Amino acid sequence: MSEWKEFQLGELYNVSSGLSKAADQFGFGNTFISFKDVFNSYFLPENPEGLVNSNEKEQISCSVKAGDILLTRTSETNDEVGMSSVALKDYEKSTFNGFCKRLRIKKDAPIKVSSLYIGYLLRTRFFRKTVANFATMTTRASLNSESIKGIPLLFPSFSLQKEIGKTLHCLDKKINLLKQQNQTMEELAQTLFKRWFVEFEFPNKNGEPYKSSGGKMVESELGEIPDGWRVVAYENIVNINSGKGLKKDQFVENGQFEVIGANGPLGFTDKYLTEERLIITGRVGTLGTVYIITKPVWLSDNVLVSKPITESHFYFSYFTLKRFNFSALNSGSTQPLITQGDLKRVAVTLPISELLEKFHKSVKDLFEKSFINNMEIQTLTQLRDTLLPKLMRGELKVIMNKKQEASERTRVF
Repeated sequence: MSEWKEFQLGELYNVSSGLSKAADQFGFGNTFISFKDVFNSYFLPENPEGLVNSNEKEQISCSVKAGDILLTRTSETNDEVGMSSVALKDYEKSTFNGFCKRLRIKKDAPIKVSSLYIGYLLRTRFFRKTVANFATMTTRASLNSESIKGIPLLFPSFSLQKEIGKTLHCLDKKINLLKQQNQTMEELAQTLFKRWFVEFEFPNKNGEPYKSSGGKMVESELGEIPDGWRVVAYENIVNINSGKGLKKDQFVENGQFEVIGANGPLGFTDKYLTEERLIITGRVGTLGTVYIITKPVWLSDNVLVSKPITESHFYFSYFTLKRFNFSALNSGSTQPLITQGDLKRVAVTLPISELLEKFHKSVKDLFEKSFINNMEIQTLTQLRDTLLPKLMRGELKVIMNKKQEASERTRVF
């Protein structure tokens, strides 16, 4: 540790603001790195999905290059500001969200910084706690440029930074592979859902696609639907509740249970609110996120919770909710908001029970495999997060062969 040196971020990085434009300028044009891209990943995604109608001047002032750090600068709570994501490559003609700040290494910076090392360093609980102390709270939590510049961090030699980063990145590659498997399996299930419940091409009694083979269709308030189906309110297939807020002192650094918000994990606590398998969506701030909870967790008050009325309704309800137009449900003024009532009243098509059961059986194995993957992801994530602070404090050393590839064995002691 005697060779480790402390620097404030302002000594190493220039801090810049992101792009703010009217809502009608999004969805087309050039690459746009969203708040969600930054919040959800240690490192920016290879191919961000966001698009914005940006011009050359904006692309220069809000560019994203290899080594850049993006930090969320404002959100509903202190726990959601200062979330970081590091660019491992240049993003051509790209810009980034105005709710984020960009940190770009100074040309005369006193040390070299490894992108992998800083990516993990900024996700340590120590840094998260430091950010919370530097953030301010009025109607929203925020982190300004001067606060960011004053945050102190410890750096070892550049070679040790690289070794630490590679060690942790090995674990992340395995985690990401499992996540990709899960995404593929969900896409398969979603394709079947669309085929059966949107295009109405579920198999009829003869095994033929229902609609295209002449199956009877009837008019409804949502358009034509198969004969025997009904249009019901979403509350007829699920029970809906809200999560429950936690006070700041109820967050526990080494808590056993995750606190889940609209964007995912917010921290840990020593008790859980539910251990049921449930469907979660954002209630305030971030709308449109939908995911399944399969383990004991604490659900924050910025999520809405859907519990399907029967097991056979579960995956149908999940994919039905993912198709909702959350923008149309927004009833917020100062920030996006949907209420339990908003969600309950949404009209949905309800198939006959035999078809629901058949769909559930068809996709259940895919999701069960996904849940097993999630358990392995959790184990690897805990290993990474256990190693992370110890490596960052110099309590562990890493030995890596010079020509070692990411898939080879890394010894940590």
